[in-house]
Amino acid sequence: MKKRCLLGGLSLLLSGMHAVTAADTKPFDWGNATVYFVITDRFCNGDSTNDVNYGRIVDYGSERLNAATFHGGDFKGMLQKAKEGYFTDMGIDVLWMTDVYEQIHGWMSGSGSVNDFPHYGYHGYYPLDYTQIDKNYGTVAEFRELVDNLHAQGIRVMLGANLNDPGYPTLLDAVQYGFADTGLTEQEAAKHIRDWSYDRFYEGRLGWKGWYDRGWIRMPDENWDETDPLQATLYGMPDFKDESDSHVKIPSFLKKKWRKEGKDNDAWVNPSARPLRTDRNWSPSQYLIAWIASWVEEFGIDGFRCDIVENVHLNRWKELSKACNDALTKWRAKHPDDPASLWTDRFYMTGDYDMAGIDYKPDYAGAGFSSMVNFYFPKHGDLDGIVYVWQAYADSIAAHPDWHPFSYLNNSYHRDADMSNMIDCATTLMLSPGVAQIFYGDESGRKLSDARLNVDSNQAFRSDMNWTDGDTETLLHFQKLGKIRQAHPAIGMGKQTTINQHTCMRRLGGDTVLISLNPSSPAGIPAKEAWPDGTEVTDLYSGKTSTVANGSIHLPDADSNVAVIVRKQ
Repeated sequence: MKKRCLLGGLSLLLSGMHAVTAADTKPFDWGNATVYFVITDRFCNGDSTNDVNYGRIVDYGSERLNAATFHGGDFKGMLQKAKEGYFTDMGIDVLWMTDVYEQIHGWMSGSGSVNDFPHYGYHGYYPLDYTQIDKNYGTVAEFRELVDNLHAQGIRVMLGANLNDPGYPTLLDAVQYGFADTGLTEQEAAKHIRDWSYDRFYEGRLGWKGWYDRGWIRMPDENWDETDPLQATLYGMPDFKDESDSHVKIPSFLKKKWRKEGKDNDAWVNPSARPLRTDRNWSPSQYLIAWIASWVEEFGIDGFRCDIVENVHLNRWKELSKACNDALTKWRAKHPDDPASLWTDRFYMTGDYDMAGIDYKPDYAGAGFSSMVNFYFPKHGDLDGIVYVWQAYADSIAAHPDWHPFSYLNNSYHRDADMSNMIDCATTLMLSPGVAQIFYGDESGRKLSDARLNVDSNQAFRSDMNWTDGDTETLLHFQKLGKIRQAHPAIGMGKQTTINQHTCMRRLGGDTVLISLNPSSPAGIPAKEAWPDGTEVTDLYSGKTSTVANGSIHLPDADSNVAVIVRKQ
């Protein structure tokens, strides 16, 4: 477990590089964005004094048992890396960080009934309180400084939004806020209890009535149709009744929590959310949407990745989209001196829809979405024929310009790409039409943790960022392609012409790019579709120049498997 984010390894590559400002960047379009997805807790520990909060235990004695505890990553660490230029040097347009909302204080069983490790909400997916920041990540002031710094560098900020389920009820929260009689002290409830399972929550549900009541959530014991995504209790979790228009009061445990915390918690409370801590004639979804949109109004958040979108009614997503667009408009008006106030793009929403690809979803587009995460992007790094996949993506964008692929190699639940072949994998992703999403550590060869020894081996994919022993060759490859991609919107949004299995051309307005995945071919790179003979060109990847002759470009000394060629300026 890292207690500090050391300045070594990868960071040394950044020495002497200047910070990039918003004014330095090309006009932005979400359809061409390069997104960096980071689990805040696992990225960089900038302040070790905030590592332990709420009575949580963070060290159970082994890496395997600590797989899902908090590891110390925070806003200060992320800001440190932003100021060093880590994101701008990779051409990052959007930083997607895991949810910052205060998470459940205790643990839930690590692997269902097996329960072989304690599982905390370090990843941001188990919200306890949508109105304030988790103390493990930092304060409101620190989050504001981070967002403002990223905006000044021309980087949008994306968080997560979940209208489907709250975090799990835990023994520690039950003791701290008195919503169940556990018979345990706070210290006992904080310890990992092997013979306690989340299933026990259902067994004694009446004893937990001080948590969310049935006006807020549906439970499996109510005989819902589990084959219907809009009724199913996903993974056995209690789900918010997003279909309900009935008025509910704020749960009593939250009111008790806020009274107990008082002004001592002001440093972590979202100021725009504070007025929303009172009972209103609202449905559960109205409270959730207002709480989530308050982060946009307070900090100028630019987009959300929405979780499990098919499990929530479309009208609720549409309501969230409207609330967030209205909130972003308010933020821009209130902050005229912030460079991000001049941005005119709408609030962005993408979503996880089970096994979605690049197909256009008109109902979701009408509800405010611009994409769904593309689960089917090829993860093998095979350069032979990837241009045909790219062609399908480019054709999809041409048919629906406001809807685009949102592709990735790895995510927080699966490591699908061949980490021994990340150079080629990066090439296929970073030159792909649409959004390219990098999962933290893809660019540096981050290794799996010993969490792979747990029953829930997915935890191994969320290891600590490898700042001191990263693969510099792969990082430099990502950096080159990211900056090229950022400078040439045709790569992400242009009309593609496929020339052969290794070569294609993209064109957007006056921006023409020729991509070759076999640049050292003795036959040369076919270029007559792009430029006439005599045209001087530059390979942006290697810096080498050439001249189109007999319809071809020759780069005989190419030492890479990729060339990105433009007309010489």
